[in-house]
Amino acid sequence: MDFEHAVKAVSNAREIVIFTGAGISAESGIPTYGVPMSGIWAQQDPRALETAKAFRENPAFVWAWYLWRRQQVAKAEPNEAHLAAHRLTSSDRTVSVITQNVDDLHERAGSVAVLHLHGSLATPKCFACHRPAEIPPPIVTSSADGELVEPPRCARCNGKLRPGVVWYGEDLPSDVWKSAIALVKNCDVLISVGTSGTVTPAADIPKLALSHGATVIHVNTEDVSTGAQNELMLIGKATEVLTKLCALLPSEEQVL
Repeated sequence: MDFEHAVKAVSNAREIVIFTGAGISAESGIPTYGVPMSGIWAQQDPRALETAKAFRENPAFVWAWYLWRRQQVAKAEPNEAHLAAHRLTSSDRTVSVITQNVDDLHERAGSVAVLHLHGSLATPKCFACHRPAEIPPPIVTSSADGELVEPPRCARCNGKLRPGVVWYGEDLPSDVWKSAIALVKNCDVLISVGTSGTVTPAADIPKLALSHGATVIHVNTEDVSTGAQNELMLIGKATEVLTKLCALLPSEEQVL
């Protein structure tokens, strides 16, 4: 029944926001924090590595961790859920993508102007002056062990480069957050895919959409709904649910 209501909501919507979390990329082989690490990372808590304090104390170790993460992303391919999100953006509706993920799988699936609330692994920045920088694409290897190496230096101030992601204890990029809030407040439907609902302030996005009258469609392997009147819960893998949702749209509006 929720699928039927979801199809109707999407069909009638003019403004749609697709809001994604780790669950959508997990099906591409990018491990979530709930999956045990391997190699030299097996005994590490990712949350302990993703702080400014950890970088100050051991920049080579933290940089190696992120090089390994970049390798994982480079080896991954966009899955059917990423492709379905792009196909929705190719329809006559206005569809925006907001993600908590730091990978580039949405972009590689064809989506453009993706808002990355937590930054991106692809664009590091200077730890000292905060200017963005460029580094070569990662060399993809089969090893989970990263070689400890000092971070590259900033071309402007010679400070150490750090990943261009939001670490624990840091604020979200204000411009990205403001853009995301504006989109959510004005959407008719928000499709929340693979989000745990525990990392704030991003976790507040579905609530914000509901408070402004939007229908929120949750896509997750477990029930993450709050029982609000305008919530719909589609339980299953993102690849299967989004593909089915798109396929069930009226024939004249199909995006497959």
